[in-house]
Amino acid sequence: MRQLSSTLLAAQQEASPTPYVKVEASNKHCGVVNLRWSRLYDGEEDDYCHALTIPGDGSMVRVRVTLSSDSRKLYRQRVADPGPQSDFSQWLYTNQYDVVNAACCSLGAEVSIFWMDGDRKLYQLKSTDYGANWASPEFLGYTPTTAINGIAAAYKPNGDIALFFTDQATVYVMKCLSGDWGNKVAWDKSTGYLSSLATVYDGDWNLFVTGKDASDNFKLWSLVYGDGGEVAAGTWSELKGFASAPADGSFEYRTAFMDKPDVYRCFFVEVFNGSQPYKRPGWAHSMAESKFIDNLWHEPVPFNLSSQYGLAIAHHGDYCWLSAPYGVWRAKLAPESLDLSADVLWLRQELTENRGSLAVELRNDDGRYAAPGEGDLAVLEIGGQLNFSPGYVTSEGNEASSGPAFTLEAYEHTSAGGKASLVLYASDGWSLIEHWRARHQFRWNKAGDEMSVKELLAFVLARVGLNLEVKSQSAVLTGFYPDFTINPDNSGTSLIQRLLSFVPDVLFIEGNKAYLVNPLPSDASDYAYGPSHPIFEGRYRAGAWGLNRIQVEGYDPVEDEPIVVDSFTWDEIDRLYDRLRQIEDRNIDTVAKAEQRGEAYLRSEEVASVNGSILVPVNCGQQLYDVVAITDSRAGLEAAKRRVNGLTLAYSPRRGEYQQRLSLGGV
Repeated sequence: MRQLSSTLLAAQQEASPTPYVKVEASNKHCGVVNLRWSRLYDGEEDDYCHALTIPGDGSMVRVRVTLSSDSRKLYRQRVADPGPQSDFSQWLYTNQYDVVNAACCSLGAEVSIFWMDGDRKLYQLKSTDYGANWASPEFLGYTPTTAINGIAAAYKPNGDIALFFTDQATVYVMKCLSGDWGNKVAWDKSTGYLSSLATVYDGDWNLFVTGKDASDNFKLWSLVYGDGGEVAAGTWSELKGFASAPADGSFEYRTAFMDKPDVYRCFFVEVFNGSQPYKRPGWAHSMAESKFIDNLWHEPVPFNLSSQYGLAIAHHGDYCWLSAPYGVWRAKLAPESLDLSADVLWLRQELTENRGSLAVELRNDDGRYAAPGEGDLAVLEIGGQLNFSPGYVTSEGNEASSGPAFTLEAYEHTSAGGKASLVLYASDGWSLIEHWRARHQFRWNKAGDEMSVKELLAFVLARVGLNLEVKSQSAVLTGFYPDFTINPDNSGTSLIQRLLSFVPDVLFIEGNKAYLVNPLPSDASDYAYGPSHPIFEGRYRAGAWGLNRIQVEGYDPVEDEPIVVDSFTWDEIDRLYDRLRQIEDRNIDTVAKAEQRGEAYLRSEEVASVNGSILVPVNCGQQLYDVVAITDSRAGLEAAKRRVNGLTLAYSPRRGEYQQRLSLGGV
């Protein structure tokens, strides 16, 4: 149950409380600002190697390399106050040519440009006044070969720099500590040919890498070069897969860029060499509150552009920027919201074990909501986020409990009899799961323990934009490592159901998070309904178990023999004879795992055998799977424990209605 203030708790238990509901629209998607890009520059420059950084004064520094036919010259650009009226067409030649690749980065007033030339020489060009003036190039050393497809650099807050570059199948790092450059150091990984990388410093140097693995499959990985944050200084984390394509297929990944304006945001190029070939940028962002090393990323989304060399990303203040040699884009980064509370005429929220929806009717008699998605209503658009918080008027004023978030799926204007309204229809994260389809193949735990059920759930949920949080958990959740494969076109629903079938834990979604709960019969009640919080109406049902015998078959690879374990509920068998379900799973390789699986299925049947519902005044903190104590003398119940399996909230000031119907199950 969500924590409530003492005044809000007291108000919801009053005989005649005054309702208050808070409804807001925002420019977020799953808690992260949805960047809406507008193009500010459309030039004629060639699509080739380039980079972008924004120093501390908000100026824009861009770098580009010309084609081989123009001697691969290095140009730079500084726009003092970038905006819609800026001229992004003016470039200054640096007198450097035969450039293989280039990168740039900045910290405060200091800006650095890095490049290597056809003689394998690596250089730095530095400015200490935001890119207005530049010193002479400094020679840093030699690269092993000229096969440098990726180069990236990032400052540490103390002024140190790490410069990374790929040379064939190796990533090298050079560090500048207190102004002195050290030697290049190779990583300790084994891969195939690498095509690009990007980096951001945030406690460690966090990297995105594209290329091939040792089997020539195309990959997009995340990787951390440690600086003592999540990874020990001077060491490398494991490569973690983000996207993949088979060696004999038609897809590959190139040209990565990355920034962290709010969450990590990455761009890369997906190349398709099939019957209708394309080179298209894609983008993704990390989950809010997640760590880079967790590798929790939203499913990549295509960007409407054809480009082989991708889009560099940077930010400053309230804006995020994209750049290619021939284009500049800008998007608002600041969160925006619109309070709809005062105009709510009617509201209905429904939450079940695998679905959630919100419908809201707003007054529109004066046409205030005639144009959703435009002008002052820009954030009220399909795909935007609706936040609903139930509350009451208390001695402290209007108070609400921060509740679920929904995605606006549709709206409807109504007009009749001189009245007009706008009805909003929104759904929660279960709809995101339902509509998501896997694009790539992943497999874990084939040869060893890589990711537990909990970690696999977190990975899949992140692809649709949801964070995973644990309220309580079973030992199986973190101790079971199934051989688990995601195939292209697998649905999010089917993957989540498969993973939950391994454990007794259940999942519910609220806000932008998916919460795990391990429902135990010993769970204490979170709230009481009865004398202090009245029950308008109650239904309480007890029935037979749908299954009372579970037979689980696995395989013991050590003994090379099958495992067969039965789990029984003898009292139910005595009543109704056995109701059997047989389960076969090669992931089960011990008797203990078979017993755990059988008991988990029987627990589900026990909970499902008890059901019913109560109609009550709104409890602002009520959540799914809470245990509640019910006192209803008319039904012979005294502090009887039930678990909340569904919630419907209705609000209608015209009818004086503000109530919840709670669907109940056994504990």
